[in-house]
Amino acid sequence: MGKLNARGQRVLKILHLITAGLWVGGAVALNLMNASLGPGQSGAELFGYDMARKFVDDFIIIPGAMGCLLTGLFISWLTPWGFFKHSWVTVKWILTVTCILFGTFILGPMINGQPPISEALGLEALADPVYQANRNNNQLLGGLQLLAIFFMVAISTLKPWKKAAKK
Repeated sequence: MGKLNARGQRVLKILHLITAGLWVGGAVALNLMNASLGPGQSGAELFGYDMARKFVDDFIIIPGAMGCLLTGLFISWLTPWGFFKHSWVTVKWILTVTCILFGTFILGPMINGQPPISEALGLEALADPVYQANRNNNQLLGGLQLLAIFFMVAISTLKPWKKAAKK
């Protein structure tokens, strides 16, 4: 398949920026929710809080990350940027795949594990060791994930390390 013309590249870049905005915005929102929202005054409020976090993950972060992955794939494949021509693109690919796998297999199960516990136990979920571990780990690891996403935005903008070293 040939390379995209200038207009096609712009459209693809717009789609990439929109999905990156979803991923970044969702990650910021989720981290702010983790850091600032209290447990509420009832079990129903705690459950609602957990469901809101799950909603942000399922309908903002996941589509944004998958959109970035797919549009990035097409940008690398159908434009002169390539996959390995520039070191910063390679680093961004490694980080993108790592962040998606980390979110899928580490952060996602913690977020998805919260609502059933708070629904069943109400405010007593706050004393549940699994609930507390999920909550604490999600704050720490979610913050690290957000830093990695910010770093990807920075290298996409600054484009450091120019071309990869030729062998």
